[in-house]
This record gives sequence, C-alpha cells and structure tokens, in this order.
Amino acid sequence: MPIAESNCRARRGLLIACAMLPPPEVIRVSQPRVACDGASDIPGGAALGHPRVWLQIDEHGYVDCGYCDRRFVLIGGPADGVDQATLPDIAEGASPQ
Repeated sequence: MPIAESNCRARRGLLIACAMLPPPEVIRVSQPRVACDGASDIPGGAALGHPRVWLQIDEHGYVDCGYCDRRFVLIGGPADGVDQATLPDIAEGASPQ
C-alpha cells in the first residue's frame, strides 16, 4: 500500500489529499503582521530565500508563507500550543476548509 493510502483520498486512481504533515518550520510571533523572506535567519543568506512578503495572521491565529511554508503562529492566539500537524495550511487571504 503506497504512501499511507488509508489516509488519502483518491480521484481517478490518483492520490490527491493525504494526511496533513506538520509545517517545516513554526515561528511564534507577537504581532499579527509579519514579514517572511525565507532566509532572515541565515547570515548573508538573502540570495537563498525568496522575495519578502508581508503576511497577516487572521482569527485562526496563524498564517503560512506561500513560498517556503513557514508557519507563523500568534503567541496567545487560538493556534498557540496546538499540534500544528492537525491544522490545515492557511496562506494569507485563504480560508481553511
């Protein structure tokens, strides 16, 4: 059984949605508006990142960067302290389903 097929939905024989994986990196922040360039923590690493984007954390308490998948969680928000693997991806302006 490939790729934990029991946790995936299939359409026309293709696996299209599998169990959620945790984000590759979770950053707890104190402000609901954050910037991400994918390399701010790498000394001299600007060339290794992506264009700087500004993200707004909404009522769910977190937002995911559409470039690097970093998740920004608002300290004290509804997603703070929650198992991040259980939350759907939310890119800015999107709603979880």
